[in-house]
Amino acid sequence: MSLIPSFFGGRRTNVFDPFSSDIWDPFHDFPFTTTSLSAPRSNFANETAAIANTRIDWKETPEAHVFKADLPGLKKEEVKVEVEEGRVLQISGERSKEKEEKNDKWHRVERSSGKFLRRFRLPENAKVEQVKATMENGVLTVTVPKEEVKKPDVKTIDISG
Repeated sequence: MSLIPSFFGGRRTNVFDPFSSDIWDPFHDFPFTTTSLSAPRSNFANETAAIANTRIDWKETPEAHVFKADLPGLKKEEVKVEVEEGRVLQISGERSKEKEEKNDKWHRVERSSGKFLRRFRLPENAKVEQVKATMENGVLTVTVPKEEVKKPDVKTIDISG
């Protein structure tokens, strides 16, 4: 259930979700004029953009939990999928910055670069020892199978009389 409607891309967020990727930068578009403030801020902004731009969908099917992440331009060797103690799925990697040539004149830089990290606490029914990950056309798919829910045994009793 969404607590706050989002006008950005139709996605909804939950302010109480500690793993939410929504990061608010209060200094976004604020004109810093001194170099002492602008240098650290730009590094922070780049790292924030890299983390915030790693959008991951999580759906649950009857058989598994499926995570999908758009990671365009990354190779599978640049992405790491881990399951930590306590059933925490961690997806991380690094998007390299494009090399700058001396004669290049950049007009706009919008693509993010830097490290990204997302963590998800898996539910009790996740089979963490059977996690599988595939990467195809820049889309990472992580599948976490679920334990089968045991149906209670029902014994029919004949009614005499």
